[in-house]
Amino acid sequence: MSLDRTAEDLLAAVQASPRAVAAHDKNTWVGLFVDNAAVHDPYGAREHIGRDAISRFYNVFIAPNSIVFRVERDLVAGRTVVRDLHIETTMSTGATVTVPMHLRYDLIESGGGWRIARLAAHWELAVMIRRLLGTGPSGLLAGCKLGPQLVTELGAGGAMGMMRGLRGVGATGKRVVGRLFGAAAAGDVAGVRDLLGARAEVELPAGHPVDAATFAELARDMEWDKLIAAGRTVSASVRIGAARGVAFVDFAADEPRIVAVTVFLDGPLSGHLSS
Repeated sequence: MSLDRTAEDLLAAVQASPRAVAAHDKNTWVGLFVDNAAVHDPYGAREHIGRDAISRFYNVFIAPNSIVFRVERDLVAGRTVVRDLHIETTMSTGATVTVPMHLRYDLIESGGGWRIARLAAHWELAVMIRRLLGTGPSGLLAGCKLGPQLVTELGAGGAMGMMRGLRGVGATGKRVVGRLFGAAAAGDVAGVRDLLGARAEVELPAGHPVDAATFAELARDMEWDKLIAAGRTVSASVRIGAARGVAFVDFAADEPRIVAVTVFLDGPLSGHLSS
C-alpha cells in the first residue's frame, strides 16, 4: 500500500468520527475505537479507557449536544492524524460555545481497516467553562445539568477526574513555548539549546528527530498562534516557510521543563535545511 493511500485511509477513518457525532450514531462512533482505546478529552483530565468507558463518555458529552467540527487543517504523519480546528457545541439548553482545539488521533490496523487507539483532544477546560457561563442563563442551566450527568455516568471519581483538566502547565507553559519559538524564529541557537536542554526529544517534522541546532535552523522565521495549554502539553498552530501545521510541546511532570517537541506539517520545509 502506498504512503499516499495509507494517509488517505487514515484520514478517512478519522473523518468518520464527526459524521457519527453529527448523526448521533453512538454504535458507529464507539466502533471507531479498538477495544482498549484511550480517550483523553480534554487532554490532562482523567482518560477514558476501553469501549465501556468511551461509551459512557459519549453519553455525557456527545449524546445531549449538537457538535460541529470546523476543521482548518488536517495533518498526517506515520499512523497519526492531527486536526487543527474549532469545535462548536450547542447544549440541550440552547447555549452554544466555540472553543479552539487540536485533535490528535493515533490509529492501528484492526479488522481489515484502521481504528483509533488513542484520541487526545487539546482544549482548555477553563476557557470552555468561561464561555459557557458567558452565554447567560442557558449556559448556567447547562452547567447545572452536566454535574449530575457526570456523576451518574462516570461516578464521583470520574467527575473529579474531569476537573483535573483545570490543572497543567497553563500560562507558564505558554510563556516558555513562546520563548522557544521566538528563539527559533530569530535563529538563536543558544536560546533554543537553553530551553530544550540536553535531553528533550525534538521531531521536525514528526517522525524526523533533530537536535537543537537543527531545530533552530529549520524553524527560522516560524510563526505561531492558537496556543493551547492542556495538561502538561502546550499545542500551537504554526507556519514554517510555506508549510503549516501543529506543534506539541510536552513538559516534565513536576516542572515547566520541556521534554519533547513534535511538529506535524502539511508539506515539506521548502527553502529550509533538509532534515
